Order: sequence, then C-alpha cells, then structure tokens
Amino acid sequence: MSEQINKNSNTNTPKVDTRKTEINKFSLIFNKLGIYVVVVALIIIGLIVSKGTFFAASNIQSILEAVALIGMVSSGLIFITYSGNMTDMSIPLTMAVGGMMAVQTINFGFPVAILIGILSGALIGLVNGFMIGKFRANPIIWTWGFNLLLSGIVRVIWEGKQLYADKVAKDTEFAQNAANTFFSIARTYIGKYISLMAIVMIVMMVIAWFIHSKTKFGQKLKLIGTNYEVAKFSGINCTKTLVTAYIINGVCASIGGIFFAALRKTASYENGTGYDFSCLTAVLLGGCLLNGGKGSVVGTFGGVLAYGILNNILSWIGLGTYEKYLVQGLVFLFIVWLNTYSNRKLGRA
Repeated sequence: MSEQINKNSNTNTPKVDTRKTEINKFSLIFNKLGIYVVVVALIIIGLIVSKGTFFAASNIQSILEAVALIGMVSSGLIFITYSGNMTDMSIPLTMAVGGMMAVQTINFGFPVAILIGILSGALIGLVNGFMIGKFRANPIIWTWGFNLLLSGIVRVIWEGKQLYADKVAKDTEFAQNAANTFFSIARTYIGKYISLMAIVMIVMMVIAWFIHSKTKFGQKLKLIGTNYEVAKFSGINCTKTLVTAYIINGVCASIGGIFFAALRKTASYENGTGYDFSCLTAVLLGGCLLNGGKGSVVGTFGGVLAYGILNNILSWIGLGTYEKYLVQGLVFLFIVWLNTYSNRKLGRA
C-alpha cells in the first residue's frame, strides 16, 4: 500500500524545465556592438605592431584612402544584401562603365562627364532591378551573366583599349581643364590629411544610413528581405522597391568607379575587378545576413574600417600579397562565423 502511495506521489511531482533561458553574455555584447568590437581589437594589435605610431596622421590617411572606394560601393551594396538578394556580381563592370563613360565624355566638361558616368551606373541598376524585381531572376546568376555581357560590350565598343582623360580631351583649354580636374578629385586633400575620396565615402555612408534607417523605403526593404511573400501580400510594391535598391547600388558603384579611374589616371574594363567580393565582405563583416532582413549601414562602415585596418596591420608586419590574401580570408571567415554564431544564440538566424 505504501509503495503504491510513493509511486503516485512520484507520478504527480511536476517536472522541472531544464532548458537554458539565459542568453550568452558574450553573444549579446557582440550582437549589440558588432564589428566595432573587432575594430577596437584590430586597433590594439595595430598599436602593438606599429610600436605606437598607429594613430600618426599619415597612417590614418593611408587607412582611409585604402577603404574609400570599398566604402563608396558598400554604401550601395548594403541595400541589395539587406533586401535578401545576397550580392551584385555586376559591380566590377558597373564601376568600369562608370569610369569609362565619364572619361569618354570629358569634352563636355567635368560636371557633365561625372553626371553621365553616374547615370550609366543608374541605368545598369535599373536593368538589374527590373529583371530581379519584376521577373524574379536569380540575383547571383543574373548579375553574373549581366557582368559578362557588359564586359563584352565594353571591349567591343572601345576595342579593349584603356581610356586616358588627357588623351580623350581635345586640344582646347576647356577640355584639358576638365581632364585635369578629373585627375585631381582622387588627389585632393582637405586639411592636408583627409582626402576628398574619404570625405565622399563618409557622406555617402551618411546618406545611405538616412535612407536605410529613417525612410519608409528602408522599412519596406527590411520586410522584403525578411519575407518576400509577406511583403507582397501586405501591399508593398516589391518590384518598385527592389528597382530603387538596385539603382542606388548602381549609382554608388559608378561613383566608386569614377574615383577609381581618376586615381589610376585611366579608365579600363578591368578597373572594378575584385570589388564585388571585397564589398560583400565588408557588408557581411558589418553584420548583414545574406538571406536579408538584418544589417545596418553603421555596421557596414565598421566592416569597411576593419578591412582597412587589417590591411594596414599586414603591411606593418611586412607580409607579401599572397600571404595577405591568406590571412584576410582566414580572419574574414572567422568573423563571419562569429557573427552568425552570435545571431543563432540570440535566436535571430
């Protein structure tokens, strides 16, 4: 009888929920501060490696110049990744076309040439956005194929030649002044240490932040990136929103391409090579997820800084080009994994 009572009492004893409810503090801190934790760590390493000269004006200038172009392009790419379309594989030729169109039209004057270069990037973005937003083309396959198409068009039109603004410009004072102004935009400094390219990058980041965080467009893009079907049935014009995102991306890439052509003093179909990967890396380092719906321009700026500081540290160490690629790849993979790990711990990935 007593055994039966004991059995009943054991049966009626409530089970204790042993599942973990506490969030890992490290994951919480990393998710809040994101890439800037890594930036601070890299700065500390830089101070050690450079023996205290890391914050020298010349070194800061070198870092900002190194990341300026990546920052310009990344300020547009964030909208593509945020919308759930991963990346834009046509960035290299968008940059190249932007620079080549600006140089080719330099005889119309510097402002007109810059405007035409930017509009060419907007046009490429319009085509990408229409195909991906309207017809739901695979964003990777379409932009990769379009990049190949643009490469062929550029090589046929200009016969594989490089363009030099001073040679394209006619022998008139107006045209030559326009060419000289074009070259100077990549070599102009404000206060001797901060380059015009760095200032343009920061301005573009601020504008991107405002569009991303303070407008209805940014809110719509987040919903599209989180769940396209839900966004569509909630009344959002997904096609229009995605077309706008790709146009912004094309404009930013073309601006980067114009500055790249001015920096190299030549416009070529090879000018944007590798920037698709570098800019995507910066965006991912900043906490943006490839499947969309999460990320920030502030985080992307941190990813751009991390990219520049890491390169700077590797230069201080004296590593060669191939060794730099190896270290960058390992560090970037680790940081992306760490970001994904922290998001899973917080139940957001």
